[in-house]
Amino acid sequence: MVGVLVALVVWTVVIGLPADPFLAFAWLWLVHAAWYVGAGWRRHVQFLRDWWPAFAVLVVYLYSRGLSDELIGMPVHWTMPIRVDEWLTANHGLPTALLQDRLCGPDCVRGVPPRWYDVVFTTVYFSHFVVGFVVAIVLYLRDDRVEWVRWMLRYLTINVAGLVVYVLYPMAPPWMASRDGYVAEHLPRLTGRGWEVLGLDNVHTALARVGNPVAAMPSLHGGIAMLVALYVMSRWRSPWRAVVLLYPVLMGVALVYYAEHYVVDILAGWALAITVTVAVGWWERRRGAPATTLSAALRRADEAGPVARS
Repeated sequence: MVGVLVALVVWTVVIGLPADPFLAFAWLWLVHAAWYVGAGWRRHVQFLRDWWPAFAVLVVYLYSRGLSDELIGMPVHWTMPIRVDEWLTANHGLPTALLQDRLCGPDCVRGVPPRWYDVVFTTVYFSHFVVGFVVAIVLYLRDDRVEWVRWMLRYLTINVAGLVVYVLYPMAPPWMASRDGYVAEHLPRLTGRGWEVLGLDNVHTALARVGNPVAAMPSLHGGIAMLVALYVMSRWRSPWRAVVLLYPVLMGVALVYYAEHYVVDILAGWALAITVTVAVGWWERRRGAPATTLSAALRRADEAGPVARS
């Protein structure tokens, strides 16, 4: 395990985060193989049988997301989130402009070194690409198959639901609206700023190539952060469990500050996470006995009809 984790750190520093499904699942398999290094080959084959449905769904999501604004040719929306965010501040300015002015200053793009909170915000931002897999692999290595299926259903559902909205409602983020003249203020995209001190500021550029800049409503960065918090709160019985809500809050501040999302995108992402949690929970209670494989759970959803699938 130490060897695999060291290799993962080196890979991230030299090449970048293994964010696409192919690399992510390869690393998850290596972690699983290291954890069960003394087990027979059937254990490792079982990993592939259990995980392939999630792999297939996320591959479809990744490559469909990149073309979401072209699949049915819906126009890109620009002004709605600007108007909503201005209304949220009582017309005192866009939250992104206010945060960048306060936290970075008017000369932010002219070589101002990152502050300590930039490191925190950038780390929180990039955690989005691994946090869903981390929760999943921890549950899987614990042999908690029921909880692993419960989490994967929620994680896959929010990704697919987000993709549907991206297809129907492509929307430009703040940095793009500023670049194209829809916003008067200059709103630079600061996402990799906090990792400049680590020499990893190029990671965001590499990840941007596989994304879609107009897949902004709802914010899945915000939505998945809230989904993780809600799931952990449902499992953790400590009176301090509400502290995990700091994760989606920090994610939301980072996204607005770095001009990746408007506030309304994040609120929509949080609402989607709550909806997915409630809907999948209702479906599980309705189906009775919990599924112990993801394939069985997806098959039940397919048998239940279009209402349950949605």
